[in-house]
Amino acid sequence: MGSFSITHWLIVLVIVVLIFGTKKLANVGKDIGSAVKGFKDGMKEGAVDKPAEPEQQLGRTIDVEVKEKTKS
Repeated sequence: MGSFSITHWLIVLVIVVLIFGTKKLANVGKDIGSAVKGFKDGMKEGAVDKPAEPEQQLGRTIDVEVKEKTKS
């Protein structure tokens, strides 16, 4: 009762194809595939491009000049 038979899934697949059409389903599949590929590439880049050590960044100072905002 908890799982469905193969014939049930085939009927569901036929209904989905009739509703959406094969072209739209192919486009959705391509979009999902490219999104997964982009995610994997991003994860690989993140592992390669590690930021500099925090101790190295602590010694750097940035001089800035603060000006008061005047009312116009």
